[in-house]
Amino acid sequence: MSTRTLIRGGLVVTAADEVHADVLIEDGRVVALAAHGSDVAAGWTADRIVDATDRYVLPGGVDAHTHMELPFGGTFASDTFETGTRAAAWGGTTTIVDFAVQSVGHSLREGLDAWYAKADGNCAIDYAFHMILSDVNEHTLKEMDKLVQEGITSFKLFMAYPGVFYSDDGRILRAMQRSADNGGLIMMHAENGIAIDVLVEQALARGETDPRYHGEVRKALLEAEATHRAIQLARVAGAPLYVVHVSAEEAVAELAAARDKGLPVFGETCPQYLFLSTDNLAEPGFEGAKYVCSTPLRPKEHQAALWRGLRTNDLQVVSTDHCPFCFVGQKDLGRGDFSKIPNGLPGVENRMDLLHQAVVDGHISRRRWIEIACATPARMFGLYPQKGTIAPGADADIVIYDPHATQVLSAGTHHMNVDYSAYEGKTITGQVETVLSRGEPVIDQRKFTGRSGHGAFTPRSTCQYLN
Repeated sequence: MSTRTLIRGGLVVTAADEVHADVLIEDGRVVALAAHGSDVAAGWTADRIVDATDRYVLPGGVDAHTHMELPFGGTFASDTFETGTRAAAWGGTTTIVDFAVQSVGHSLREGLDAWYAKADGNCAIDYAFHMILSDVNEHTLKEMDKLVQEGITSFKLFMAYPGVFYSDDGRILRAMQRSADNGGLIMMHAENGIAIDVLVEQALARGETDPRYHGEVRKALLEAEATHRAIQLARVAGAPLYVVHVSAEEAVAELAAARDKGLPVFGETCPQYLFLSTDNLAEPGFEGAKYVCSTPLRPKEHQAALWRGLRTNDLQVVSTDHCPFCFVGQKDLGRGDFSKIPNGLPGVENRMDLLHQAVVDGHISRRRWIEIACATPARMFGLYPQKGTIAPGADADIVIYDPHATQVLSAGTHHMNVDYSAYEGKTITGQVETVLSRGEPVIDQRKFTGRSGHGAFTPRSTCQYLN
């Protein structure tokens, strides 16, 4: 049965345009846009009509950095693919790119198949995968080529977490050389983990065990140094580079310098670095543990550099690095030793709203909001124009957004499977009202109408900024 949906009367906002237009959807795809009130739009009929008067009509958000069910620090991220994708939908995100994990001593194939199994039949929205490389060797380098052909076109390496995910410079160089040949994109967690481990050991020996010391030992200079080193290794390999969760002014400066040379170097930041700071890590008692993530929160003065980087396009993407751990039973594994606090924050439900608040506050424009949250992540990871825009032929992943509603972010009302909110009590202007995923209503007038298993695995082409 063919179904037609018509979205009427809204302001369609994409990265390129803002137009008062009606949107016609058929069989899960956008088929046409026409000026509201025009003869063309007036002639359209549909099975379902959505009134978007006084609302924005947005492309669904693309969150290119999530960790559902991630094993970390002796526990697992508390959101499953089922709970995490449902929460994403509530927040106006209609596609996630999650990280499949290769374990040391195992093949990439084993890690990827385990993630296919976790996600299959459980997702409320569409999903894709990056691959974490924990063990770079001749066999896994060959596997990279096969994964690119399968639509897994990006690979994450870690300069941090010795003994877990860490790769030394030689392994990083080999993986970069391979990606230069096969078209894959290397994503880098850029922190000098070897040096950080020394500082952790010294801090604990001094009796500095509280959560705030997590931020003090993971120094901004060690993020900048690793970012610089990753850029130089990528230059030697002739490979593009995408630096994840950039948090420090000095690291932004390294990216800006590389981009000024015309190098294919890209950077992502996350809402926690734009809205939170070391003040949160220093909250009394053990409350600071809620905000332990890596890269860590920085002093407030770094925020201005991140906003500036987003305006100047030295940072291109805002993702969440959604990796939630409950305060009770998970974060408290690190009472008396900050190094044992699981690293990660919940955020997949909050990103689109927080970035709309940034529009209201004057940090970015409306179109830039959609660019950094929808269009650029889709292009960066080979999903555009199927995802990230509203145009004929695109998937009908569409958000009806009320820019005038106000809401208070709280663990009491969010849908992420975690017992606290990193933004508890924060008032936001703007709220998701209705969400379509491939034309199907997942959220309808603030009611969840989706289902597990609707979300489909979406293979990706290579980075569309390199063609």
